Parts: sequence; C-alpha cells; structure tokens
Amino acid sequence: MPVSLLWAVDVYGRVYSLSTGGQQWEQCHDAVLEFKRVTAVQQCCWGIACDHHIYLNVHSSDVPIRYQEETYENQRWNPKDNFSDHLLPSDRWHWSDITGLEHQPLDSFLLPSTNWEWEGDWYVDENFGGEPTEKGGWTYAMDFPATYMKDKKWNSCVRRRRWIRYRRYKATDTWAKIPSEGQSGPLPDPFNDISCGGWEISEEPRGRLSLWAVSLQGKVWFRDGIHHHSPEGDGWEEVSLPGEVVQISCGPGDLVWAVLWEGQLIVREGITRDSPQGSSWVVVDSPNPEAGAIHVAVGDNVVWAVTKDNKVWFRRGINSHNPCGSGWIGMVGEMVMVNVGLNDQVWGISCVDRAVYFRQGVTSSELSGKAWKVVNVPRDGDIRSHSSPNSLAGCFFSDEVQAQSVMSEDSDTEGGPQRAVLEVGCPLPALVLSPSLSGGLGDPQWSNVDLEETQTHLAVGPAGVRGDSPDTCSLSSVATYTLCQGDPYGADEHPLWAWVSGGGCGVNCHSQLNWFNSATALASSVQSMSLSISPAQTAAWRKQIFEQLSERSKREMDHFKHYEQAIEQSVWVKKGTMQWWRDWKPHKWVDVRFALEQFSGPEGNQDGILFLYYNFNEEKKYLHAFINEVTILVPVLNDSKHTFAVYTAERTKQRWPIRLAAATEVEMHDWLALLSVSCCDSRGIQGPPSKQAIWSVTCKGDIFVCEPSPSLEACPYPTPCDQMFWRQVGGHLRLVECNSLGVVWGVGYDHTAWVYTGGYGGGIFQGLASSTDNIYTQTDVKCVYIYENQRWNPVTGYTNRGLPTDRYMWSDATGLQECTKANTKPPSPHWTWVGTTSRTKYLNLFPTLKDFVRRRRWARKCKLTTTGPWQEVPPIPLSDVTIVLCGAQSSVEPIPLWAISNKGDVLCRLGVTLLTPAGTSWLHVGTDQPFKSISIGGANQVWAIARDGSAFYRGSVSSESPAGDCWYHIPCPGRQKLQQVSVGRTSVYTVDQNGNLWFRQGLTPSYPQGSSWEHICNNVRKVSVGPLDQVWIIADKVQGSHSLSCGTVCHRLGVQPMEPKGQSWDYGIGGGWDHITVRGNSIEAPRVRMPSLTPSLTGPPPPRSLLPVMITEMENGNAVRC
Repeated sequence: MPVSLLWAVDVYGRVYSLSTGGQQWEQCHDAVLEFKRVTAVQQCCWGIACDHHIYLNVHSSDVPIRYQEETYENQRWNPKDNFSDHLLPSDRWHWSDITGLEHQPLDSFLLPSTNWEWEGDWYVDENFGGEPTEKGGWTYAMDFPATYMKDKKWNSCVRRRRWIRYRRYKATDTWAKIPSEGQSGPLPDPFNDISCGGWEISEEPRGRLSLWAVSLQGKVWFRDGIHHHSPEGDGWEEVSLPGEVVQISCGPGDLVWAVLWEGQLIVREGITRDSPQGSSWVVVDSPNPEAGAIHVAVGDNVVWAVTKDNKVWFRRGINSHNPCGSGWIGMVGEMVMVNVGLNDQVWGISCVDRAVYFRQGVTSSELSGKAWKVVNVPRDGDIRSHSSPNSLAGCFFSDEVQAQSVMSEDSDTEGGPQRAVLEVGCPLPALVLSPSLSGGLGDPQWSNVDLEETQTHLAVGPAGVRGDSPDTCSLSSVATYTLCQGDPYGADEHPLWAWVSGGGCGVNCHSQLNWFNSATALASSVQSMSLSISPAQTAAWRKQIFEQLSERSKREMDHFKHYEQAIEQSVWVKKGTMQWWRDWKPHKWVDVRFALEQFSGPEGNQDGILFLYYNFNEEKKYLHAFINEVTILVPVLNDSKHTFAVYTAERTKQRWPIRLAAATEVEMHDWLALLSVSCCDSRGIQGPPSKQAIWSVTCKGDIFVCEPSPSLEACPYPTPCDQMFWRQVGGHLRLVECNSLGVVWGVGYDHTAWVYTGGYGGGIFQGLASSTDNIYTQTDVKCVYIYENQRWNPVTGYTNRGLPTDRYMWSDATGLQECTKANTKPPSPHWTWVGTTSRTKYLNLFPTLKDFVRRRRWARKCKLTTTGPWQEVPPIPLSDVTIVLCGAQSSVEPIPLWAISNKGDVLCRLGVTLLTPAGTSWLHVGTDQPFKSISIGGANQVWAIARDGSAFYRGSVSSESPAGDCWYHIPCPGRQKLQQVSVGRTSVYTVDQNGNLWFRQGLTPSYPQGSSWEHICNNVRKVSVGPLDQVWIIADKVQGSHSLSCGTVCHRLGVQPMEPKGQSWDYGIGGGWDHITVRGNSIEAPRVRMPSLTPSLTGPPPPRSLLPVMITEMENGNAVRC
C-alpha cells in the first residue's frame, strides 16, 4: 500500500501531517503563517491561513509538473522575397495558434505566477506526424487552411513551423499563495472555508480537481482549471446560493453539500464532467431542528453532519441517483467537526479533549462504521520523560470498550488527563426521516447501517462526563488560538486539534498500519536499545537457516533409503459432478461425473489421470487425460457458468480444450487449485518461478508462467510451443516484464506499478498451493464502456428511435451486442462497481455513416481485490515498463529499468537491485511529446515509441549516465504508425497500429540506430525479444484444426546470429492471450552437430505461416474471451 498523509491543524495554527507509514505527527515547518483549515488530496493540500488567503502545498514528485507552450510561425511565398513574413491582409497572423485565429508572438507568453519557471528557451519542433522534418521544421501547404506536408512541392505557397517552450512548477513542498482574483478583479471579501475534491467525477486524467470556497459574507466560489499541468487553477467564479453559507464539503465524485447560516443544509445537483460547478441547489433539513447543523462532510456515498449541540449524524440512502439521501441516523460521540477521506473513511475531532478520532469498521456494506478510536501518536520533538511501562507497550489508538454504554478510563501515572473511547454497539439510534426526501430518485444502492447505536448520545471526554453544551454554537468552536512563543504544550500534554483532513489518506478497514494495530512501537529510549537489522542480513540469515535445514533433512533421510517401503504405491481419488461442453454437434452442456485419480510410485514421483464419465445414447462412456499431459488450466470468462478449460498438447493444436463448468465459484477454484498442484507435482515443479521463467498475461488479467527447457531455443529441433506447461500465479495485471536476474515488474489496468516479491500462489491458490509469506493484497480498477446511439429525424431531432437496420440504441463499441445500463455487468463476479456512471462527449459519426447519427460513450469503473506475490510501487502510475537484458551468469548493479507514466513521461528507475527490486526513486527524462512504449536491450540500447507513432533512440545510456543525453528521431517504416517496440541483445522489433511486425536492419555498435525497416509478417498484437534475440509474439488470429483462436502465443523458429529474422512460426497456447515476455530466458541451447544425410534434411524446417483467414469462430475456440 502506498504511503499517504493525514493532515491536521492544531489550535495554535500549526499544520501537521501523519504518514500511513510513520508513527508520529510531522510539523510542516515551511508554514510561515498560522493556518485555520486545510483540505487535502493525494497530490496536494490547500489551506486557509490567518490572513484569510488560500495557500497551496503541492507534494514533490520524481516527475516534475511541466506545461508545454506552443506557437506557430507562418510564412507566405512571393516571387521577390521567397518565403517571408510578408503575409496577405486576409492571412493569419505571423505568429499564431494552430488555428491561426489568435495572435501569439513569442514575447506574449508569460509565467502564470512566480511559482513557475522556464526550463529553457524557445526551439523548433522538427517532428511532424511521427516523421522527422527537414532542418528548420517547416511544413508546407498550398494555403493556410489546407493540409500540411513535410515535403516542399511546386505549389507550396505557404509554410509554418511549431515553436515549443516548457515551463515548470517549482513551488513544491512549500505553501504558495493563490491570488484572490475573480473574472472581474479582486474578490470583495476573504475566505473562511475551503474544500477540495471532484477527481472522480469522470474518467478525466488524474490531477483534475474541484475546489470550493466560502467567503466571510457567506458566498460560495469555485476555482476553475485545476488539473495536473495547472495545479493553481485559473480563477474564481461565484456560484449563486439560496442563502448565506458557513461551511462546504466536496467529495471525490459529484457530491457537494453546504451548511447555511440558519442551520439547514443544501445539496448541489447537476455536477457532471461538462459542468463541474453543477446547476442548482436543493435544501435539506437539519437532523435536529432545534439545533441546526454547523458542519457537514461528504465522501463517495456518505454524508456526515455535526449539529450545534456537537452531536454527530449519518445520512442514509446516499447514492448517485439520490445525492440528497433519505434520512438521518444519530451516531455516538460528540465532535467539533468530522471529515470523510478516501474509501469513505471518517475522521473527527472531539469537542472536549480536542483529540483526533478515527471511525473504525467503515466498509462498503457498513458505511456508518462501528466505533470511534482516538489517534494517540506523538508529535515530532515530543519528549516522553514520564512514560510508564504500560505506555511503552500501548497502542497508537486507545483500547476499546466492548461493554454496552460503558466508558473506559485510562489515566497515566502522573494523574494526567484521562481518555475514554466508546464502542458503537449500543441501543437504538435516533432516526429522522425527511418526508420530502424519503423517496429517492431511482433505485438506491443498499448498504448496511448499524441500527444498534445508543439514542442517548454520550460525550467522548475526560472521565466520560460531558460538559454543559449551549443551545447555540458559533464557529469559534473550531477557531485557532494565538500562537505563543515556544512549545505551547507541556511534556505530558496531548495536542489540541482544530481541524483534520483525510482526503489524501488512503486507508481502509483492512489496512495494516502501525497506528491501527493493538500494540505500539516502544519509546525512543527502548527503540535505541533494539538491534538494527538490515534487509541484507535478514536475507543472509534466512538463506543460511534454509541450507542448514536442507542438509539436516538430507542427512537424516539418507540413512533410511535402504529400508523397504511399507506401501509401494498409493492412490487418491477425488470425485465430483460438473458440466462438460460436448465436443461434437449439437454442442451443449452435458452433466458428467468428474474424477481425479492420483497415484505415487515407489520413488515418490506423483502422477494422475482425469476421467469424465458421461452418457451418450444411453451408453456409458468416458474421456480421460493424463495429468502429465495437461499443459495449462485456464479460468474461462462466462456470464452464466463457473467454467475453466483443460488443455493438452493435442488440444492446443486443435484450439479445442476440454471445457468444464462447476456448480459454484468456490468449487471451481477448489478444482483449479487441486489440478494445478497435481500438474506441478507430476512435472516436479515446486515453489516460485525461476529467474529464467517466461511470463504471460491473458486478456482478463490472469498471470501465467512457464519454466523453459534448455532445448526451447535449440536449432534445428526446438521444443514445440504446444508442449510448454503453464501454471497460474496469483494477482491481476495488464502486462509483466522481467529479466534473467529475477527482477519482475507488472502494471495493472489502473496503471498501478507492481513488483514481484518472490512468492507463489495467492488468489485462488491457498494452503499448500501458495507460499505463506510474500503474498499481499492487490487491487485493480478498470472502466466498462457502453455506447448510447441516436438517429436524427426532422420532427423530433436526435432521439433513440432508429431504423430497423440500425444498431442497438445502447450497445458495445461494435454495435452488435445490446448493452444497457441495467443489464451491463462487471467483467466477472470478482469485480464490483465503484463510483457512478459518467459519460464522455458525443462522437460525430457511426463508423460507416456520414450524417444524421451520433453516439456518446458511457463509462463506469469496477474494482477487483485479490492476493498475489506483488507489492505496489508508488506513487507514479505507469503505462509501460522495461528491464535491461543480461545473461544468466552476469551481474548488473544497479539494474537499469525504464518506464513510461500514464501521462507519457519517460522515467528511469534508480536503485533497482536484487535486494531492492522496487528501486528507490524515479529520474525524469525529458521529451518533446508523450510516449507510449519503451524497451531497453543489450548494451543499454533504449528505444521508445511516441504517441504519434514515431520511433526514438536514446543515445549515450550507460551505468555512469543512466538517463543518456539525447533522443534520435528514427523514421517510421512505410509511413506506418508504430505501436510497440522490443529490443533484444542485437535486434530491434516493432509492431505498428495495423498489426505488422517490423525488423530493424543495419544495427552496429558504431551505428546503433540502424539503417532501415524490413517487414516480417502481419497479424501481430505484441512482440517480445529476449536476451538470446529470440522472438515471441502474441498473434491476433491463428487457425487450429477445430477452431480459430484470437490472441495466441507464437515462437519464431530459426533465429540465429546469421539469420536474426528467423524463418517460420510455431504456435503455442491460445486464444485469449494479450501479453508475453521472454526477456528472462537466457538459457542457451545445447550445441549439437547433426550429420548431414541429404541436402533436403539439412534445410530449415517447413514454415508454418500465420493464417489471418477469417472464419466463423466456434464457441469453444476462445478459452478466455477478449
């Protein structure tokens, strides 16, 4: 889990942050002013200082915040001056934007604020549509509105070139003042409250935020233009109100609530991607009419409120269809304020002892949580001179009391302030239903709310006694005190907090954090006496202990080998009932009895047989498959059944597996785990994958590994691909990359980077099928898209009434399958919907029509939670990663690793070693445009593909200069847009957007850029080149003897130093495969000299070309549907 921060402000205006990986509050020493309130997100923190101005603190990152300014220089040809800046009166400006409508000279570009700086001077962009231009960067056209080309022709009358300059945001990890200026000048009054959120309104790139602020006069302002490249935003815009507002709260999605001066609450409606400010307000009554609300906090699907009598309330029925909810539920505890952070976790500040509390037990099914627990961690610089033994072994949270309505008192030995915490398992809360809002708009999303809370609200304070609370409460209850000289707290006093913000704190009810456990870290005096053990020492001790245990076991077993075995052979049988997809027509599901028979021989080797017993024409028959012939077990994506496929070498050739369906998902997982262990035992495979393993990923995110044999790359008789055995590894990824040193990285569908921990199993593999350590929780998020189609008619305009020949009005991207909001489900039962449905802008046309139709895309996110031998590498999301190639016996430290962020930034990972495969930090490598694919091969050759399809080579990359010095633009092959690149020891392969595979010719040590491209074949999705220059691909379509499979693993045969392009293809597992990497397989094939018998036998093996022929696909052909 990545490290995140909980922010808080004490009553003296000091700002602190508490890291999820730390054990104390760290003061923000950069703050020169006292702060009143803060609102935090993951990438930054906003605050209101004592001068009532807003300040921004952007967290520093390995990737700087850069913004590209561009302008175009336009020229026209005339017979006298040739090309010059003497333009016609009807022409565009000499310096303009890309449209030519706006005048943009170089000196008109100014820095937005003093928090920015220029990276360098203006320079000409010499890249046009993925192709390098002539020196000077000019592109030519007949006239300015016409299409531009990089080559000059006889009728080229105008030309233009693009100038680029980058500016960088420099005010990181410091408080930068935000100008209080609106569209018509300075704002009339200062700010009093602020709230930040809105990063999940739509599928916008990470960094887009909504900032709401409240002025002292009760007006609400919205900050426009906040995104990754403009963290400060553009300006303030006033939002109309039904009354005066005192406080506002904005959630991660489209929830915005505010508190009126009279104690009522208002809800903002109509917030969308196109209108982040919303359209209107709806008034919601206070939970207690006699004591109006003074504070509100919102999250994804929750709303919490605090009334003037400091009572805490939870709003039930909140969802995307009903942002107003349906009623209030009273919670135990009395708070000054509450705050909802990530994952709807709740933080609060007690009204009596001013301590920060965390709401325990908040889950997606129980959003109200269970109990308040105090955060009892020290501040940096605190001196604990009077600590009892119990306090040294205590916890960061005080103990809970399980008894009903009972307070737990815990006083220190000095008679200091006593601390009490309530458990929410107490009787009947007060439930207030709003008559006007009891009926929601649409079907609500149901969740559990604990209805056993006490109706009598008890205070959380010293000795459990509530102080007298007035009938009315002013905003002074959350004000800060004057900052005194020195430390205002005594040695044994806890801090007094005024505000807390958890919008950037990524915790949940299952987080394993130091300050969420039941045991604290010892005091600093005790910690200083503990042993300092480094990871290297720990690894060495583990290895030594393992070797000693292995030697002892071997020594003790060798003395008893001559004894006769009591049982020569043992047999185990596991039976069950399943359904089998019949191999012949009519294809249908047939009930069968399924049996796995396992037996072990006299030497301890294990094997087994699979039996399928079925009835055909009232005759009992069976199918069988030997366990040692099974090559892979694949879970199959099916909407109605829990199915998996069993492949053998012969059925891999046929593209026709044995397809089985279990009654329940649990039963299917049990069978998969058992069969996988049996297959591994029969082949003598145990433990984690080796460093030479081949990794692959299916289109549904399942991860498989194969242990390569020494003859896999042998010539002329390599091991056939269809005989390779693949086993599943827990986790869920989009791609995996590795090298022969054992460093393995992966990237999820949500662009999260993961590093392999060395374990095995996880996911559906538990017990003996999984390692007990190095298994961690893994999450992934992806978007599901559906399309709304409309046709125009002269009477009603665009409507959902189409012609009989039209596609469905709600469909998938192809239009062939109906997909409505109601019947669209997550990809599998493992996925759950998160957030709300958002839409993107209208697309102009159908793929084949010109007018009268339009469509728009709707997106909804779903989340998967699983386990596997993977640890997250924060904090930058990635789209591609590559690790340097090396030999089996080589030693490279540090290990070069390059990556591309989801924004297209090129990154170089520093500190990657065998002991620290995750590395330490990122080094940003500057580029003129965003990239999408990268690969590093032998001798530190780095090749990359830009998003416009152009290829680049990075020069002078070495161990002394890990980032190199400059990019060399490589022309694309045949005006094709490249998609992916893979670099081997001495060869470079690329795949273009049309599925063509290209080989780079002319690579030499003196000229590593090569000379030209040579076409190899088509029908290719991905390519992977290994340390022996071996070539593997994912083929788009491969014809088997029974069916056509999409996404098939293929191996290039005949690759030799004198024949680097190879000769033919060998087909392996498929379909449904989306990624493969062989960059870890550096096992050299044994050299065997075969006698030459006849000239025909010495030639290359017959080619097996890919067949892109389209035929009707059988239902059983694709094991994993893409």
